[in-house]
Amino acid sequence: MTPQQPRAAVLGSPIAHSLSPVLHNAGYRAVGLDDWAYDRFELDEAALPGFLAGLEPGGWAGFSLTMPLKRAVIPLLDEVSETALAVDAVNTLVFQADGRRTGDNTDVPGLIAALRERGIEQVPAAAVLGAGATASSALAALAQVCTGEVTVHVRSAERAREMRELGERLGVAVRTADWARGAEALTGPLTISTTPVGATDGFVGELTATPGALFDVLYHPWPTPLAAACAERGAPVLGGLDLLVHQAVLQFELFTGVRPGPLAAMRAAGEAALGA
Repeated sequence: MTPQQPRAAVLGSPIAHSLSPVLHNAGYRAVGLDDWAYDRFELDEAALPGFLAGLEPGGWAGFSLTMPLKRAVIPLLDEVSETALAVDAVNTLVFQADGRRTGDNTDVPGLIAALRERGIEQVPAAAVLGAGATASSALAALAQVCTGEVTVHVRSAERAREMRELGERLGVAVRTADWARGAEALTGPLTISTTPVGATDGFVGELTATPGALFDVLYHPWPTPLAAACAERGAPVLGGLDLLVHQAVLQFELFTGVRPGPLAAMRAAGEAALGA
């Protein structure tokens, strides 16, 4: 590999579990970009500035950013998209031809695209479980999907305040509710769960009615107990791979300039890697 070979990578910590290299490299092969390569680098917030400063000029198309770098990277960029600024999270760094570093967020349009793929264009109400960076992206996506109130279930008053303020900036009517009442959300038209592994397991036993659509952003292990329980009751269920593939193909397009990106090839590679 030479320094000028077109390259991209995912940055974050922990990063060993990331499926991004599998998806992007499959995408390169699918469209004949055989000289492109996509890697991963373990980095925390403290190491990010030095890493970017030490890059050899030329060759790098951009980086995918995962936790804990989505906010830490913002001060290091020359330009940030409106979507990324709205949710205070950049998951895509693109090196422009003139050397500028620009930041974008493909999680928001990725969420919308995944929902539309399953026929969910618009809902009268929705709920979000959790209040982290992915929950912020979910709320931004719901600004375009939900015509009514969004209920966000959180564990702390501080998180509740942050989500209400974000809702005001996005023009979304946000109501916050206690995390312990999260099972109530599942009876609505659409629930987006943005929590870590195991966080929603306790809600399974509280399902007393036919749930609405569930978008659980976890992809390993899959299905989660909550996703499995909702599917058994006949509810539409989307998983983390749906989000991962849709946001990754948007990154692929930003990095390579190839549009549309090879969604089917990237999805198949992700399913094969997960044994789905």
